[in-house]
Amino acid sequence: MSETVVTLDPYGQLSLPFALQETRQAQPGDTLPDNLTERLQRLLGSDLGFHGQDSSYASHNLHAFAAKFPPQLPRFFIEHLTAPGELVLDPMMGSGTTAIETILCGRKALGCDMDALAICISRVKTTPLGTDYLLEACSRLRRRILLLAWQPERLQGEIQRRFPEDIRNFLNYWFLESTQSELMAILLAIEEEPEERVRRYMTLAFSSIIITKSGGVSLARDLAHSRPHLDREKTPKSAFEQFDKRLRKNMESICRLSALPSDPGIAQADARILPFQSDSIHLIVTSPPYANAIDYMRAHKFSLIWLGHSIRSLAEKRSRYIGSERLKEQDEIALPIETQAIIRRLGSEDQKKSLILKQYYIDMRQAINEMRRVLLPGRAAILVVGSSTMRGMDVQTHHCLAEIGDSLGFQVIGVVPRQLDRNKRMMPARFGVKSDSLIEQRMHEEYVIGFIKPI
Repeated sequence: MSETVVTLDPYGQLSLPFALQETRQAQPGDTLPDNLTERLQRLLGSDLGFHGQDSSYASHNLHAFAAKFPPQLPRFFIEHLTAPGELVLDPMMGSGTTAIETILCGRKALGCDMDALAICISRVKTTPLGTDYLLEACSRLRRRILLLAWQPERLQGEIQRRFPEDIRNFLNYWFLESTQSELMAILLAIEEEPEERVRRYMTLAFSSIIITKSGGVSLARDLAHSRPHLDREKTPKSAFEQFDKRLRKNMESICRLSALPSDPGIAQADARILPFQSDSIHLIVTSPPYANAIDYMRAHKFSLIWLGHSIRSLAEKRSRYIGSERLKEQDEIALPIETQAIIRRLGSEDQKKSLILKQYYIDMRQAINEMRRVLLPGRAAILVVGSSTMRGMDVQTHHCLAEIGDSLGFQVIGVVPRQLDRNKRMMPARFGVKSDSLIEQRMHEEYVIGFIKPI
């Protein structure tokens, strides 16, 4: 493999020879070339914004999830880079957007994630349920909830029995006592449902009234954006009313999946150690975590502790996530030259932050190497990468990950910007800052990296 020349411009931006700047956009009626490299170049030159398009079709709107990309984005690459029946993998699948689009396109979906809530969401969103059966099951569920609602002493006793002191303290801090009783009644009623697929569907509706874009049943504000704030002035909505509304709304969505042609292979697994055979995947489409911007577990634990996860176990899992700010002993893994230069520049401002960034790039190197291993030769991997700012410095995530991929043997076809639809991507950037803020502008932009594994 020839050495790629990579330089820093006077402003510290990475200058890469494979960055696409003025590629002609794909036009309706274009005949894409058979050569995959030329095809991917043409696709990367297309408009990847998908602004104004509906992203709530099928089951995409079942549960809030921070930083989801629009379903049109993975669909675009799936349709143009694979044939029906081929395998598409998302190794950091989040809420399962790529998996749903893969199935809808007639391909076979594989996905994995370390986050327990992500697994729950993805499994429900890709599992068809019959309308009549689901209606009957939800009717029985409502009757059970109504009976339990009249037993407040039993509900409070169950909370005391079920949860250890640290979780009870958490619940008392974030949820009113009346809300806790309502949630316990719903949870007990769900647990009586004998059919596992239906029980998972109900459990997801339960979680979605806690982790939501607005309102919600806790005292937390802005919970769906992953950084909750306590609001003692907030009047939480009735858990009973919100759950009933969510059941009805989700039913409309889940019943649209009745004709899905195949079931996905979803696993709770680490992208750095993928449980798939080498040279077996036809396409990878994924959106890696940000270097430091989004702490998923901070929000997800609000529903996961109700579902039996301990605070200690969730904290331990969180420390192992890619992008975690918890430092650990770092392996002596050589990172590419310009990636090291970015880390050193940050270290001159904040040594701890530079170690966190270094760990992120080490973790992502392992993940990208695994993507290269499982991908078939001659096939593509698409990474949708957000920009991260640490100590006021853009750490050039997109260029560094492209450089890392190149060093591992991927052919880098392009790195192109994509403008975010803020209201849909649910980024945790600050609102109300000046429009010329460089930090805020970067949070409105992300990048699409196109890799090909050489034959």
